Amino acid sequence: MTELKALELLKEYTTKPNLIKHALAVSAAMKHFAALANQDPQYWAVVGLLHDIDYELHPDCHCHSCVGILHDHGVDDDVIHAVQSHGFGLCCDVEPILYMEKVLCAVDQLTGFIIACALIRPEKKLELVTLESIKKRWPNKAFAAGTQRERIEQYCEKLGYSFDYVAEQTLIALQAVADELGL
Repeated sequence: MTELKALELLKEYTTKPNLIKHALAVSAAMKHFAALANQDPQYWAVVGLLHDIDYELHPDCHCHSCVGILHDHGVDDDVIHAVQSHGFGLCCDVEPILYMEKVLCAVDQLTGFIIACALIRPEKKLELVTLESIKKRWPNKAFAAGTQRERIEQYCEKLGYSFDYVAEQTLIALQAVADELGL
């Protein structure tokens, strides 16, 4: 599946602009990490775009109905496994095994946290966010309160990376698509 087809499919099941922007942000981070690992950035971008395909249908327990949706649209089983695995321990028992799946678990909520760091600035620009500003807000549990910090840190560790490295690379990826995100 191409990125364009994945985006069309996402928009078929997702109507909320912020959820679409979230998928674009995760897709950008996935694409960036794929390039760093000499993997196929387009393939990883599709995973990022589709990871919350069923979120509007089942916000409390997505990652289940995605199987039928994605199969019906000819999405391969590896993408489906990756999409499901990002809900492991939350609402799904499909464990992330592949490097790509662990990256998805690390960057999914981290993209939202970094975007929140941009949105609190008067300029609302990702270009003004720094690793230091991310790290400054990270311990403040009241800031972006829904962010599961321990989960992100756990997946950074599973990848063999420091939180700083993953946060910095995710920030770079988001800054590259700031215009598309409106930030």
